Amino acid sequence: MKTYILPSLKITVILLVLLSGVYPLVIAGIGKFTPGQGDGVTVTYKGKVVGYANIGQKFTQDKYFWSRPSAANYQADAGAGSNKGPSNADYLKDVKARIDTFIKHNPGVSRAEIPAELVTASGSGLDPDLSPAGAKVQIARIAKVRGLSLAQVNNIVEQNTETPLLGLFGPAKVNVLKMNVALDELKK
Repeated sequence: MKTYILPSLKITVILLVLLSGVYPLVIAGIGKFTPGQGDGVTVTYKGKVVGYANIGQKFTQDKYFWSRPSAANYQADAGAGSNKGPSNADYLKDVKARIDTFIKHNPGVSRAEIPAELVTASGSGLDPDLSPAGAKVQIARIAKVRGLSLAQVNNIVEQNTETPLLGLFGPAKVNVLKMNVALDELKK
């Protein structure tokens, strides 16, 4: 029995030191070389932090780009998907309500023109990005409410569009918070 207990205790102590001490310090050190230095990338407006670029926020006013719906009500500590499938009656009711709301606030947009991302929640419930199509379908509403030209609002989408990594990996995307800050910074 002694032949098993002593080696087991040694391995336990070694793993505790490595996994509870060394590994977290190495990961924190690596984080210091990332954007935001491991603390998250903040977005500022008029010198004040208004949010994090990688965490979705709720925007419902017509003068802003709307974010992707959140199953977690945009709470970072509760981020999760709804786990409801496309055959779930409650899920379908939620999607239909989101479509109806979108059409009500975006007259002239047909059901077929609404990208799925604007009416379905993301896997994390905190997706900060939209596809360029998800942003462009909202341009007319924002331009009208803000008294801007379609070209001005489209320019904000174009300036904030991030292309896929190396032109190959991932889709093109736009950050909703960054576009909304750009809208607020735009002079009429």
